[in-house]
Amino acid sequence: MVGLFAGIGGLELGLGEHGWDTQLLCEIDDGAQAVLSARFGDVPLHSDVTKLRAIPSGIDLVAAGFPCQDLSQAGRTAGITGDRSGLVDEVFRLVKRRKGPRWLLIENVPFMLQLGRGAAMRHITDALEDLGYTWAYRVVDARAFGLPQRRQRVLMLASRTEDPREVLFPQDAGPMEIGNAATDPCGFYWTEGVRGLGWAVNAVPTLKGGSTIGIASPPAVRMPSGELVTPGIADVERLQGFDPDWTAPATDALGVRAGHRWKLVGNAVSVRMASWVGERLANPTPYSPDGESLLLHSQRWPTAAWGRDRISYQVPVSTWPAHEPYEDLDGFLDDPRLLSARATAGFLRRTRMGNLRFPPGFIDDVETHLDRMGGFPEVAA
Repeated sequence: MVGLFAGIGGLELGLGEHGWDTQLLCEIDDGAQAVLSARFGDVPLHSDVTKLRAIPSGIDLVAAGFPCQDLSQAGRTAGITGDRSGLVDEVFRLVKRRKGPRWLLIENVPFMLQLGRGAAMRHITDALEDLGYTWAYRVVDARAFGLPQRRQRVLMLASRTEDPREVLFPQDAGPMEIGNAATDPCGFYWTEGVRGLGWAVNAVPTLKGGSTIGIASPPAVRMPSGELVTPGIADVERLQGFDPDWTAPATDALGVRAGHRWKLVGNAVSVRMASWVGERLANPTPYSPDGESLLLHSQRWPTAAWGRDRISYQVPVSTWPAHEPYEDLDGFLDDPRLLSARATAGFLRRTRMGNLRFPPGFIDDVETHLDRMGGFPEVAA
């Protein structure tokens, strides 16, 4: 396989658990390059996909978690033609040759389904079909694989010779309740409070990449005791399925701040999600189209669909393909730190500026935590 826009190697690591051998990596971020060099030391590493002339011969799979900055609801939403997300066209350029890879795996954020009233997805599916591919995608939640992070991602699989439906659709466990807000830890974003919260029961909300200059944006967790904590960098690496300190080599790169590790982890692909794809590629299952329905251009892109030759179908599957043993958040965090008084006070101020409704007792716990931390910090004149 080849990994384009490889980040810190989440797709490559997960697929590698099922026999996929990475022959080439491509990644432009200096910190991510340092991680890949340390963790995949014998694999050639290319820095710029626009200057990559070709992929090696004999490649069976190209994986591409192409940049989501222009697609993310939290980002600029410039669209599929944005400077960063438009780089997906480089993937199509590299797989264009007649004897290309059997499989193409693309990963991105669910907001790509909505962006431009579906224009981003139409751009991708039209390009794939023009190259002779049958495509299928499914929105998948990382919690299905036992990780206490509510993280949904679009997994799109395409092939000229195989049936991607046999990989993505036959397994469907259905949604699962994983906790109780009254008795279990609940994750939220302390940087929010006016328009949103990111509330997640027995899980953290989707990890973010943080700022472009390496300032971390970790979630907070309200523990059953009422304390507010934030996970450490090793905890969030594990929340993505990596070993603790997986991104530590990033700081070896010249000019890379320690906080940049948060961005690398927030932008990464969940290792367990990638491992599920690897397991399914090794064990495809005959697919029955029962329940499928024609997907019209006027309709929104659904949770799962497939298509070829400008005809698409929506598929009635959930975002939970499996129910792997769940790791409760209460026992998961190894290095939690108390949310500071300044961060807590800022969050409370924002909640008073908006009209959000909060879970019962939550604001009381926030105020109590602030009292424990010494109250509102004094503001210098």
